[in-house]
Amino acid sequence: MATTRSRLNRRRLSLPAPRNSCVQVARPSKLLPLGAMLLAASFASAVRAQTENTLSTVTVREKAEVAEGKDSLRATETRIGKGQQKLRDIPQSITVVTERMMDDRNLDTVKDALKQTAGITFQAAEGGEEDIRLRGFALSTTGDIFVDGIRDPAFYDRDTFNLDRVELLRGSASMLFGRGSTGGAVNMVNKVPRLMDENQIDVTVGSHNHRRVVGDFNQQTGESSALRVSAMKTTADNNGAGSSIDKQGIAGSYRWGIGERDEFTASLYRLENNNGINYGMPWIKPTSTSPASATTLLPVSPTSNYGMASDYNDGTATYATLAHTHRFDGDTELTTRLRRGAYTRDQRASTIRLTTGENLSNFGPSTVLTRGTQNKIQDLDSVYLQSDLSAKFDALGMKHELLSGIDVAREQKTVYAARTAAQGLGGVDLVKPNTTVGTPDDGAWVNEGSRALRVNNQYTSTAWGVYAQDLVQVAPHWKLLGGLRYDNLNGNYDSFAAPANGANATNGMKSNYQMNVGEWSKRVGALFQPNERESYHFSAATSFNTSGDAYSLGANNADVPPEQSINLELGAKIDSADKNFTTRYALFRSTKLHERNTDPLVDVAVLSGKRHATGLELDFTGRITPRWEAYGSFMWIPDARIDEAYKSPTGSDNERTGARPSLTPRISATLWNTYQINGQWRVGAGLNHRGAQTPNRNPGWEAPAFTTADVMAEYRVSEQLTFKGNVSNLTNKLYADQLYSGHYVPGAGRLVQVTGSYKF
Repeated sequence: MATTRSRLNRRRLSLPAPRNSCVQVARPSKLLPLGAMLLAASFASAVRAQTENTLSTVTVREKAEVAEGKDSLRATETRIGKGQQKLRDIPQSITVVTERMMDDRNLDTVKDALKQTAGITFQAAEGGEEDIRLRGFALSTTGDIFVDGIRDPAFYDRDTFNLDRVELLRGSASMLFGRGSTGGAVNMVNKVPRLMDENQIDVTVGSHNHRRVVGDFNQQTGESSALRVSAMKTTADNNGAGSSIDKQGIAGSYRWGIGERDEFTASLYRLENNNGINYGMPWIKPTSTSPASATTLLPVSPTSNYGMASDYNDGTATYATLAHTHRFDGDTELTTRLRRGAYTRDQRASTIRLTTGENLSNFGPSTVLTRGTQNKIQDLDSVYLQSDLSAKFDALGMKHELLSGIDVAREQKTVYAARTAAQGLGGVDLVKPNTTVGTPDDGAWVNEGSRALRVNNQYTSTAWGVYAQDLVQVAPHWKLLGGLRYDNLNGNYDSFAAPANGANATNGMKSNYQMNVGEWSKRVGALFQPNERESYHFSAATSFNTSGDAYSLGANNADVPPEQSINLELGAKIDSADKNFTTRYALFRSTKLHERNTDPLVDVAVLSGKRHATGLELDFTGRITPRWEAYGSFMWIPDARIDEAYKSPTGSDNERTGARPSLTPRISATLWNTYQINGQWRVGAGLNHRGAQTPNRNPGWEAPAFTTADVMAEYRVSEQLTFKGNVSNLTNKLYADQLYSGHYVPGAGRLVQVTGSYKF
């Protein structure tokens, strides 16, 4: 994996001429890292020596800059709340997976990074996409994935090669980002140019012919400008879960005016995936008379692939971003970003199923597996413009931290379908042969390139939002938060019926549906901070998600009002006495109040559903001792329930009233810790656990709980050269990683990898 770790964390910033040196040093600007503060302190000392009789004592309130991101498992600040904020000042739970964590555990994909946060599960959706669930509520299908705070709604296999961190905001996020789910939001933070010369190349080789090369090059080009380029190439015969890997990416960013009144950034990102795909394996009963509750996993290697050799999962993600930050006098800044993105996806997959009568009692190498067709071909284009103002000021005798902003967005998605031979215009009927359990990767092939495509549906939406939030210091240890946002969203959806057999027409009948939504989101909270180490909070926030979140509307859900949800949270963030170790606690209750269900009498979506999840979260991260560093994330959801549900006319898409929601394990946890033995050797070990959970639609059985173990050993040859060995899923545990009612996608089996990193 890309170990782009840097030991250097210094930043050189030009300091403004000190109009009042004493004040500037005693109250260091948040825009300046501590290295600059210490430089300022040094400068102030010189000034003080010259004006000793007139200046008061200078006190630097913070010690040396805390290692974060590249150099630590621990993070203390975030931008997921729009402006740069300390985690302790946000009355909501946030878990941060730093670049150090991604390097240590060889986390090449965002999906792998998210597994290091408790409460995350994955649905093996029909598209095989990253359908992420948090606290049992869907994230990606409601557009709750962001890059640098800008919505990133496309479905593609995201890579970590250019990421500084992955942030997970738990609970309602609509006040900050607009439409969103009940569970929370994921924010991926890209690397940015810094004022230093620093380069690193990482080369990884591993099992299944895994080869990965990542380069991270940062060059200072001027007094306040720098260029950073990251590049990646990865190939493997198998990712440990039955899919081959062939992907590459490059990202470049130029930043100038760094730390000055006006700072600009121009960046370009490109990722290409030409991967294979293991769409999943069917569930199986022990015997023909076993109850549905006994249904379990197939006893086959997770690396086995029973799809066609012609199956693939191609995709591209390309976006360009322009950003400008203007810093006013005092602690006020205005940041504006413009992003244009284009995404493509072309998936040709095989659905694997058992024939009638197969169960574990007669299961063996000769058991027949059928291959169906599951294609997903679509394009997405997006444009986002957003401007955020953050300010700290005194008014009415109180300290204020104001966040406000506006954003506009345009998203356009086109979905294609394959023509049959009878529909004409070059359509074909491709027949996929059966295979057997004893012949994985049998090389069977059909000509996917012969398929002729037509437009199945297309969707265009325009949206705008405006928000404001104020955090007010109302008493020495008390802060109150209040925020309000308004969103307006218009969606236009065209659906085209399949052309009639023999019609030889481009498309069948066109149907048009429209959605118009205007919605308010609210957020309130209270913080009690008795000292610099402790912060306690209570918060309540709402969120909403619309029928068009998945870019699909129909006669039964067009212009149905949004679903509504509310999150309540009582939590704490507490640092150790030396401030090197942080713990986070939260009691939460997430409720979807008006969930869409299908009325069985009229077959129309109505907001009649309700579900909730109540639980406890715990995170800890940092250095227990100077040599021992640890990270842990734990979630316990003892109470989760479908409170109200309707059964659809087909009976196929319901979750029963009174049932536990799918993909909501009672316990999920992850642990990672490393120990620096001496100057050369560092070792690490960790666990990842998910409790039993049901697939969507609650088909009557649970996927078994599982625990996997990872280990790592690192040897530093010199300051420039390091070698690292990783073994993930040490016991080669067979488990279901992504769940669907018809199938599951296995988790990766044992992987052994060695990485060499060279810095220059």
